[in-house]
Amino acid sequence: MNAALIVDDHPITHLGAARLLRDLGYEQVHQAMTAQEALQEARNHRPGLIVLDITLPDGDGLSLVSQLLEAVPDARILVFSMNDQTSFAARALECGAHGFLSKNAPPEEFRQAVRAQEAGEFYLAPKHAIALATRGVNAADPLSQLTPRETEVLRLIGQGLSLQAIADDLGVSYKTVANASSALKRKLGVDGMNGLIRIAMEQPG
Repeated sequence: MNAALIVDDHPITHLGAARLLRDLGYEQVHQAMTAQEALQEARNHRPGLIVLDITLPDGDGLSLVSQLLEAVPDARILVFSMNDQTSFAARALECGAHGFLSKNAPPEEFRQAVRAQEAGEFYLAPKHAIALATRGVNAADPLSQLTPRETEVLRLIGQGLSLQAIADDLGVSYKTVANASSALKRKLGVDGMNGLIRIAMEQPG
């Protein structure tokens, strides 16, 4: 595993993760900002480790996992995300990833997660591992069926942002956010924004 690929649309994440990976002995650290770039880089460099965000400008990182593994079957995929919910950790593993780590994790935990990948092991933060072991993730839970984009929109709704403000914050069109809002109402079984706000405020973190 002397080559790694970081897939994330935030330059600061690339900088920090690349530094940690080089400290761990990775001689080649490649970077991609989009799903399309990720597939191209994976095919070109065949990295042993892929550090993958789940919210990308041109797609859902979790949906990208199977495509990356098709391109590089021997790669280990560590999902690295701001979405720190146990349901997302479970979905990452179900999609074929080999680990899930929050971007809020300290550098030492990042190192542990990478070493686990190198050893052919799966990695979950202790709180996710305990939650999955003791109660699992209810597949019938509507929140577990949300896409990363819908989860992010729900979080911002809970902060009191308007749909236009959310669009501006995420750098997407108003129509994209409006469609996500409609999907949220349908999946969560609420009729209006007040229902979405209530659900969003009930969520941890």
